[in-house]
Amino acid sequence: MKKYIIYLFAMMMGLSGLSSCSEETVEDNEFENWSARNEAFLTAVVNDSLQKLGWMRIQKYSLGDSIKSDNPRDYVYVKIVEKGDGEGCPAYTDSVRVAYQGRLIPSVSYPQGMFFDKGTSAGGVFSLTTASTTRMKVSGLVDGFATALQKMHIGDYWRVYIPSDLGYGTSGSGSAVPGSSILIFDIILVDYSPMGTVMKPWW
Repeated sequence: MKKYIIYLFAMMMGLSGLSSCSEETVEDNEFENWSARNEAFLTAVVNDSLQKLGWMRIQKYSLGDSIKSDNPRDYVYVKIVEKGDGEGCPAYTDSVRVAYQGRLIPSVSYPQGMFFDKGTSAGGVFSLTTASTTRMKVSGLVDGFATALQKMHIGDYWRVYIPSDLGYGTSGSGSAVPGSSILIFDIILVDYSPMGTVMKPWW
């Protein structure tokens, strides 16, 4: 009987170990071939932006309007969810008030993409009624985010796909964003104000 109990205990420990290894394998494979997967995802997004309605391609702001790049990594790709009715767009030196959330491309455990920045979303369906807002300077953001903001109008809700070159590059950002990651942001522009002016309060 004693040997039988020891045998059962050993079996249970073995099964526990297998379960643990399985979980670790999934975790280890979360970002396997990550660079290639992001490259394939970007190709699909570029094709959608060229072939489907409701998409825009915006060249990174630092190139200016006089230079046209053939490199798809020099653009952000925008799916317009809702159009606002505001006039004008923020400048690079302006402050903005936005609701936003950021995620990666789909992976093993996150079919919708892992959120690396819940931003100001309260969870559930992302909208201005379910998210709080935050204020930030356009000049303090990654190039892709800053590029999109400078073309948005108040009330616009965009889903913005940012190539890694305009995001966190090959080094990534801490443990949350691996290198070579496309960043996917839902952004709603609530308000903006030029440098030196006071932004209206928001409730």
